[in-house]
Amino acid sequence: MKPIQILPRPLAETLPFYQSPAACGFTSPAADYLQDTLSLDQLLIRHPAATFFARAQGRSMEGAGIFDGDILIIDRSLTPGDGDVILALLDGELIVKRLVYCHGKPELHSENPDYPAIKLDSEEGLNVWGVVTEVIHHLR
Repeated sequence: MKPIQILPRPLAETLPFYQSPAACGFTSPAADYLQDTLSLDQLLIRHPAATFFARAQGRSMEGAGIFDGDILIIDRSLTPGDGDVILALLDGELIVKRLVYCHGKPELHSENPDYPAIKLDSEEGLNVWGVVTEVIHHLR
């Protein structure tokens, strides 16, 4: 398996932002189309000094909406908790999994039934690089 690719963080930029919601159901005839600006850094990154990007590889997290090639936004400043999706170094390999505690012991769960959970005796062998806070998924 290839390692996860770590990506540099680009400079902040603001782009046009239409404040009226984009209807995914019935449209509203009274919709206002006010334009403002939006910085994706401000929207997606809570702790800039502790945040980095990585590219996901593989199919094990598809149930969590993470697909092969997606960009992950990872925050090193957050303490990982039960249910968080994390980027971790395990046995020399970077992996993305959901951290789950079962009977007080950590497990790393995939979000695809084709991949078994990784049961750990303790947190000692687990080197968490950060908590995945956002996923950028390309549709085209």
